[in-house]
Amino acid sequence: MIRFFNEDTPYKLPQKQATRQWLKQQTEAEGFRIGDLNYIFCSDEHVLQVNRDYLDHDYYTDIITFDQSEEEDLIEGDIFISVDRVSDNAAQLGVESIGEMRRVLAHGLLHLCGFGDKSPEEEQAMRAKENEWLAQFPR
Repeated sequence: MIRFFNEDTPYKLPQKQATRQWLKQQTEAEGFRIGDLNYIFCSDEHVLQVNRDYLDHDYYTDIITFDQSEEEDLIEGDIFISVDRVSDNAAQLGVESIGEMRRVLAHGLLHLCGFGDKSPEEEQAMRAKENEWLAQFPR
């Protein structure tokens, strides 16, 4: 089950049910099934604190993904998304906020499917897969 929560920021995800279905279909196409998956929308400050408390990192980021999976083909986890950072990134990139939010939603789930983004090669593969997923969002 995919759930959406707000921590310290009011954010209402448009097309919530369509987004759930899209994420589920894309995950299944990668050979995984979704168990409990929580997206937590929050502020820059909240994500920064999570980064400090759990990862010992002291910087802002748009997303932090925690894998809680115990079975190889089952996706379970918590994905913290900074609504502030996503909005700023969208403005800097000259794209719509909802498009950037969908990219970040996909990005976190792709991490849980095993995609990385540490090397240039991994980042290129991640971007290609994000674009592939985004092209499948129902219009």
